[in-house]
Amino acid sequence: MGWLFGTIHSSPEPIDWETPAVSEALEKAGEIVVEVGNLSNEAQVSAIFARLAQSAEQPPLSQRVGPGRRAALAALLRQAGYRDGDFTAMDTWAAALTLANAAEDRDDARNGIDRAVVARAAGRRVVELEGAERQLGLFDALPEREQRDLLDAVIEEAAQESNRDLSESWRSGNMVRIEKETRRGLLADPELREVLFTARNRNWASRIARTVQSGSKPFVAVGAAHMAGPDGLPAMLRARGFTVRRIE
Repeated sequence: MGWLFGTIHSSPEPIDWETPAVSEALEKAGEIVVEVGNLSNEAQVSAIFARLAQSAEQPPLSQRVGPGRRAALAALLRQAGYRDGDFTAMDTWAAALTLANAAEDRDDARNGIDRAVVARAAGRRVVELEGAERQLGLFDALPEREQRDLLDAVIEEAAQESNRDLSESWRSGNMVRIEKETRRGLLADPELREVLFTARNRNWASRIARTVQSGSKPFVAVGAAHMAGPDGLPAMLRARGFTVRRIE
């Protein structure tokens, strides 16, 4: 027995997330399972990011994108308060994530549901599916070509005017809309999707299966996108013979 709980990692404002059904599951759970357990330790996570991101003598970002994207990149840099040459000591993946975070500055990670779940552990064991180092290491291990595809996706996303609100889709439990989010942006790139989404879900499904079979009664809280579609955790666990039932 165990529970899967889809979260959002940030939100413009605090969210009243703990419904009676969620509270009941948390009370029954034997351990808490999350992607990264120390998200509230921002200094530690930032230090890991800085160490992995460091790279010597990289070209300016404008030289790491095609000519057709340079105007949009320049606009994103201005919006984020950076200059083209500010990332010459940083890997492309890290520059891309830095710009993505700057473009989404209306959202606050301190309002992320992951952190709130960990805070409710109440002395129970908190288990990491990845941890910050391994999670960021997935980006760091990408070939440069794929890192530049990631940068392209961030630039394209920032240039699009959209009223999509992931937190609203999450609040309403709109998994159709959330599943669509897993097929756009950087996850529309087949290689990036395999590394950053599908392969991670396969690894997590294996670990979750073992944990459930051990009788630990895990409460598993990961990004809601990982619950969606044929490559999502519920589908993968069903394929392993588990009964997965949605609770609303």
